[in-house]
Amino acid sequence: MGTHHFPTFLVFCMVLLWAGGKDSSHTLPVEICENARDDDGDGLIDLNDPDCTCTLIEPISRIPNPSFEDMNCCPSGITQLYCADTWIQASTPTTDYLNTCGWTGWNDLPPPLPFPDGKGAVGFRDGRNIQGQAEPWWKEYVGACLLAPLLAGVPYRIEFSIGFTYPANSPPINVHFFGTTDCENLPFGGGDERFGCPTNGPGWVKLGEVRVSGSNNWVKTRIDITPQQDIYAITIGPGCEDRPASVHYYYFIDNLILDEQSVFNYQISDNGENPCSNNFTLQIPAADSLNYQWYKNGVALLGETNPQLRVTTGGGQYQVRIAGADGCRVTNAYRHVIPVERYSANQILCEGETLLFGNQHIKREGIYLDTLKTAANCDSIVQLTVVEALNQQNFVNAKIFETEHYRIAQFRFSQPGVYPVHLTSKDGCDSLVTLRLEFYRVFFPSAFSPNGDGVNDYFNIMGGDDLVEIRSILVFDKWGNQVYADRELLPNQSSSGWDGNFQGKLSATGVYTYTAVLLMDDGKERRFSGSFTLVR
Repeated sequence: MGTHHFPTFLVFCMVLLWAGGKDSSHTLPVEICENARDDDGDGLIDLNDPDCTCTLIEPISRIPNPSFEDMNCCPSGITQLYCADTWIQASTPTTDYLNTCGWTGWNDLPPPLPFPDGKGAVGFRDGRNIQGQAEPWWKEYVGACLLAPLLAGVPYRIEFSIGFTYPANSPPINVHFFGTTDCENLPFGGGDERFGCPTNGPGWVKLGEVRVSGSNNWVKTRIDITPQQDIYAITIGPGCEDRPASVHYYYFIDNLILDEQSVFNYQISDNGENPCSNNFTLQIPAADSLNYQWYKNGVALLGETNPQLRVTTGGGQYQVRIAGADGCRVTNAYRHVIPVERYSANQILCEGETLLFGNQHIKREGIYLDTLKTAANCDSIVQLTVVEALNQQNFVNAKIFETEHYRIAQFRFSQPGVYPVHLTSKDGCDSLVTLRLEFYRVFFPSAFSPNGDGVNDYFNIMGGDDLVEIRSILVFDKWGNQVYADRELLPNQSSSGWDGNFQGKLSATGVYTYTAVLLMDDGKERRFSGSFTLVR
């Protein structure tokens, strides 16, 4: 690769002094700028010491007021680009100047906040829709006369940020960058709102374009160009193609940095790996004629003298000092941030158990912290809240009829007895349930004698306290005729139930059938049927 020349660098060094102006045997220490030590004892190390000053390599925008920060006035509404110092409303359709000192955008087309650089930004349309009528030629541009021209044949780059509002109003866009040889060509279009893009008329050329997409966010992008003629003024905005739509297409722009590509190239970049990866590296363009030294937070990383740095020293501000025959320069700082994920979780600790959390063996409840590694090798700080749960022991008393079964979890029981049932609680702890199971004792008479002797004169159902109510009882003769019906009877009543009469007459001796609905003390109703004999 070719030799890279930098502007002359003034080397600062400490001079030898005579003690009292005469003794040359005492010299002051000199700060060495690449050994990670405070050589001169002033508390400052390497690049942090003014003795190690180098010229900063950074692009300086040839566009005046590149972030719309310098103002003539604070915008109070739409179409006030004139409030941004030096910027020109390039098209007849007007862009909008936004600034947090005043107006910050349309209510239905809000910008993503914060703005990329400072308080100001510009909003522009790529077509609009008025009362259902699409106007795709309605295109809004900003323009500026350059502080220094772009020279023909020299590679340049413009970096800028594009902002997107709602996806429906900010679909992907081709952003176009235009130039002209004369500042007098700003503004363009002669006041015609239907003029469209600048190349629809004379004096303008398209320098480049880039396609960008986003949603409620800002996207940093760039366009690399090599003009074929000297360019003195620029404009930027939507492409020239028609984009009919049923909504307004609206975008934002901020922080336009235009300079030679070579200046941008001497910026630190990463290899795109996850910041926590062991393969994460930083690099700067290499040249055989240059010497490199890497620094973290201004202090030299010993032995790191290649154009590429495999980052093993954690997060911080990384810079490279580049030295050549004409002196040295230092890059802008690359801020390497290692993301830390934070999680919180809750855990039940069962009685007598030990919970393993990282390297901690937890035996009691409390709040615990540990730093773990994610799959991408990033730190993950986990806060674990541990609640101790005692093993549960419950007793269940239940009754069933002989034709039924009682169920606990997946277990079924159909015979009287005492059963220990081992379960797992909802917290995952042991739970012991002791079941005491009995049969209901309900008596259905097989015969009754309604003869008025006061003994067994009524057909009724008997039971213990667990029989709450006879909800209904129906009696039928042998031909299926209903001879008795009643509801909501109390059990065990000797003078209630069927007295053996039907329609005021004695019913004949014989076999009868019944159906009954019983309410038990568990709140459930059961249906029974059977037969009995009426004896005279």
